[in-house]
Amino acid sequence: MNGALKAAWGLTVFVVLVGIVGWALSGEAFFAVFLVLGLVTAVGAWLTGRSTTPKGDPRP
Repeated sequence: MNGALKAAWGLTVFVVLVGIVGWALSGEAFFAVFLVLGLVTAVGAWLTGRSTTPKGDPRP
């Protein structure tokens, strides 16, 4: 896992936590947007992580 992918997962966790805490403390449904953005970021990070090739010689 490279630095950019770690940053993407960190951003995902941060945005989801802000959404959960904000929604719980204020009761405003606006914070659901943070949850959706966090899920979109997680999907992007997951797809990016899957597209990287394994280290080593790719030949059999």
